[in-house]
Amino acid sequence: MAAVKVAVTGFGGRMGRALAQALAQSEAAALSAAVVRPGSSLVGADAGEVAGLGGNGLEIVDSLERADFDVLIDFTAPAATLANAKFCADRRRPMVIGTTGFDAAQKEELLAAARQIPLCLASNFSTGVNLCFKLLETAARVLGEDADIEIVEAHHRHKVDAPSGTALSMGEVVADTLGRDLAQVAVYGREGQTGARSRDTIGFATVRGGDVVGDHTVMFLADGERVEISHRASSRLSFARGAVRAAAWLAGRQPGHYDMRDVLGLK
Repeated sequence: MAAVKVAVTGFGGRMGRALAQALAQSEAAALSAAVVRPGSSLVGADAGEVAGLGGNGLEIVDSLERADFDVLIDFTAPAATLANAKFCADRRRPMVIGTTGFDAAQKEELLAAARQIPLCLASNFSTGVNLCFKLLETAARVLGEDADIEIVEAHHRHKVDAPSGTALSMGEVVADTLGRDLAQVAVYGREGQTGARSRDTIGFATVRGGDVVGDHTVMFLADGERVEISHRASSRLSFARGAVRAAAWLAGRQPGHYDMRDVLGLK
């Protein structure tokens, strides 16, 4: 079977390079287009050389109009991702989205595109993180009514949104399992005389600094014991390999909204 042709937007960024490396290691998918923003100094450069893989003859372009692909992988920014989703929906091209920081209206716009194309939207494409989501469902069912729940995440100094999309997804998994509305029970940081903690709340704490790729810990704190479920990423390749796996899985699927747990068969 021929490899799925994959375009990568935001190719000049850290995730773009990691995706190129993951695609180079994949037998199911291959890099067919490397896209950067208009005006980038990388336009016209050899994608393999930019990714540190050696020349491959693939020229970096500044528009999806110039890209040949079966599936698009997008780890950029909300406004750019929405524009790319419209492009893909108009042309019936599947799309894998790892961008985070969408507001409610933007997420609705993305889900509208999923009525026309298969769209895999995930806050984190790491296999380990998605396994943690499954473990969190079990922990919440067993411990959630008798424990205080806190989520701590850490990322590098350049991350622009907080809490991370992964931390929010972890909170959503726990809240949904317990029949709570995360929007009503989330507490984002504490300061001053906050009063006693309400058992129903789910707390979030954010750390930013250095070159931390991504650390997440969910704590279930009961009287006399606590359980922690943690994931620590040491390389962006863990996310990139998952996104490439999702791209290969998405090719040929029916239109709809999928996530990484669909790809891994964890639902």
